[in-house]
Amino acid sequence: MRVYNESMLDKRAQILLKTLIERYISEGEPVGSRTLSKHAGLDLSPATIRNVMSDLEELGFIASPHTSAGRVPTPAGYRFFIDTLLVVRQLQSQDLHTIEGQLHPDNPQRVIQSASLLLSQLTQFAGVVMTPRRAVSFKHIEFLKLSEKRVLLIVVTADGDVQNRVLFTEVDYRPSELIEAANYLNQNWAGHSFEDVRTRLQSELRELSRDMSGLMNAALEAGSALAEGGEQYVISGERNLFAVRDLSQDMGRLKQLLEMFERKTSLIKLLDLSLRGQGVQIFIGGESGVSAPDDVSVVTSPYKVDGEVVGTVGVIGPTRMAYDRVIPIVDVTAKLLSSALSHH
Repeated sequence: MRVYNESMLDKRAQILLKTLIERYISEGEPVGSRTLSKHAGLDLSPATIRNVMSDLEELGFIASPHTSAGRVPTPAGYRFFIDTLLVVRQLQSQDLHTIEGQLHPDNPQRVIQSASLLLSQLTQFAGVVMTPRRAVSFKHIEFLKLSEKRVLLIVVTADGDVQNRVLFTEVDYRPSELIEAANYLNQNWAGHSFEDVRTRLQSELRELSRDMSGLMNAALEAGSALAEGGEQYVISGERNLFAVRDLSQDMGRLKQLLEMFERKTSLIKLLDLSLRGQGVQIFIGGESGVSAPDDVSVVTSPYKVDGEVVGTVGVIGPTRMAYDRVIPIVDVTAKLLSSALSHH
């Protein structure tokens, strides 16, 4: 994700870009120089405004739709706006009371579902909450060769649950190598969580053959996901996105968006990214490395239980969203969810 700073644009260009994006978010129509002249509060001639617009277009911050003389922001324009120009509003007391009233620390799963639903209701977009990561220890694991570069991982947890997952490996392992890898993990690490093993094995993996360390890493990653059990996130309000004009006008985009929800690994990857961040993060289009359309943004914030980051809350919506309002909703929901789960 590229990060911009104010020095890239002079003050005049900053004000015009900020005005253009705010008008576009508000009205959804390409913004022309006459509108900018009226709302920017600058005493500039139409020719000067057109010159600045041309410069912004050259930088890739705005673009001209074929059907209009006005301009619209690009993903890079939104990124600059969010990084340097956005002024976040204080959360309205009514919204704050709604969030506080709904997040009761009585039932952890219900609190998580309530948080997802609240994010959706307050923003009218899709609300998503990654469920808390639980460190579950394994009692026994096995690797079974399915075909070339496909291995079945079988995990028996300390509670006696049996779970499995198919690993797609870069190397075609021999059955004897799979037995050796399973024996190594069972003899040395049975009773530990996958996260714990992953942390402790970092140095040891370097000493193993490169091929074998690839299998181990794949197993530990898959095992971590398996051990958490159940749904890895709760999502509410996907249907709200059908009502967003920017998205519903293009069925290709909607299809891409729905595929993102269905392809859970993609969404989990994005939520995992935000787990490693501090505070609210905003991903525009595909800049997160996740295959999302350019017209979609995700606003996320990690939440904690007893001081440890265990999950993420977020809102998925159009890039043309009121970030100044969505950011504090996500921020406060994450903080109040942390509080509700920590008091449980």
